[in-house]
Amino acid sequence: MPLIRLILTSLITGGARYAVDLGKIYDKKDEPDKAKKQYDAALKMLLPDVGDIINTANAFYQAQKIDYAIETYLTGRRIMNGSYPFGFELAEMYSQKGDAQKMIDEYMDMMAYNPQYVANVQAIMQNKIVNDLSGTLSDQLRTVLLRKIQRSPNELSYPEFLYWLFLQEKDFESALVQAKSLDKKTTNDGSRVFSLVQICVSNKAWSVAESCFKYITEKDKNGALYVQAKVEMVNAMSERIISGLYSKEDLTALDNNFTSTLNELGTDWRTANLLKSYAHFNAFYFDKVDKAVTQLEEVIALPNVKPEFIADCKLELGDILILKNELWDASLYYSQVDKDFKQDAIGREAKFRNARLSYFLGEFDWAAAQLGVLKQATSQLISNDAMSLGLLITDNVGEDSITEPLRIYSRAELLSYQHKYTNALTTLDSVLVQFPGRRITDDVWFKKATIYKVQRNFTESITWLQKIVDSYPDDVLADDAIFEMATLTETALNDKPKAMELDEKLIQKYPGSWFVADARKKFRTLRGDKIN
Repeated sequence: MPLIRLILTSLITGGARYAVDLGKIYDKKDEPDKAKKQYDAALKMLLPDVGDIINTANAFYQAQKIDYAIETYLTGRRIMNGSYPFGFELAEMYSQKGDAQKMIDEYMDMMAYNPQYVANVQAIMQNKIVNDLSGTLSDQLRTVLLRKIQRSPNELSYPEFLYWLFLQEKDFESALVQAKSLDKKTTNDGSRVFSLVQICVSNKAWSVAESCFKYITEKDKNGALYVQAKVEMVNAMSERIISGLYSKEDLTALDNNFTSTLNELGTDWRTANLLKSYAHFNAFYFDKVDKAVTQLEEVIALPNVKPEFIADCKLELGDILILKNELWDASLYYSQVDKDFKQDAIGREAKFRNARLSYFLGEFDWAAAQLGVLKQATSQLISNDAMSLGLLITDNVGEDSITEPLRIYSRAELLSYQHKYTNALTTLDSVLVQFPGRRITDDVWFKKATIYKVQRNFTESITWLQKIVDSYPDDVLADDAIFEMATLTETALNDKPKAMELDEKLIQKYPGSWFVADARKKFRTLRGDKIN
């Protein structure tokens, strides 16, 4: 009796799935006419039930009958009277069939059916675009979206989706056009364009970023975003110049930009970050250390500024005082921040800078103790910095109990930090002469390479990096050296084939390196691959 009931239930509630299974049997027996009869019958037996329709379509899909699976969903859409359109399921079937146009149409219809599906569709399309070997899917999607926008100019989901697509393709110029359009249709305050400019800066799309800033600042001088945009515009210019092979003329232009912007906006809590940035550049790039100190003291005295920002200014002030060789005062500022924010990331950063200062002074035991605490820091950046400096100390203090090579090297690092590059190079050479073959040798070579890079002597920098790769291929600095060589070869020497060769060497020889992901991306970019 139970078996009969099970069969009757199957025929009543799952008859369509049963018919598909029977059709599969006929297919295996090479009786296509009987199989087709069962498949057609399955479509007629569909119930207005989402589960029954999906199960039947899945049965067709498993039987590699995609057209029948599609017809199942289309029939289900009809008999469900629009209560559920099966758009996602149909889109996937069209994708499996290779019909990108109908796939896109289904996804667009699902967005119209429920605007909350936009994020779902974007996530799906992002994955499909990344895996689209033909490279045509983005173009098809763009065409559909443009057509939708023309037909429904007041519907925002389509231009929003198009804006998203331009960002995925890193087509920032087109994204700007779309952002302006969306801005006018929505808030009309430039906020959409301001969001875009931050993306452009992070991707180093400087010309588009400049156009974004121009749009915002020219829109309304009394607007809510005007001051913020002016501040960020100078910060973006700073990043663009410093990240490239800048000249004295570039620095002069940046100096003028800082000055004119601060003169226009004044000095208060809104421009405090800009004044702090200006102080940094005055100290480390414009050779105006005393002016930088005065500016930071002015920022620290400003009302309505958050304590965390004041702490950050104190760290900056400590760094600048090291340039002036006022090391005790620098340590005092670091200690203040460490004490006031002991449980926060900025407090741990202060502790690290104090440990680094102790290292500069040759106080290796104290520095190592502080760094040991910081190795457990939740901030990955601080933890890595602490581990790197701590490893340098422990590797070299323990060698024959002789600390003199490390003491000379740390003095050279301090000189380099203070921009006394000639003295630093001479000091580094003394390590190589007095203590040849020591474990610290590759660190000395890497530091020399770094100084020559700062001095724009790129060929000499690469020479010392190559010595590390040749003499210490298994050392922790070997992958750092190759990555740095590849970067300099590409950006400074403009030798892209050689840069690709070095990136490939890093990927193959040091697969566990921290730099592999960046090296692979650079290699693909140089090769001309389209990277989303």
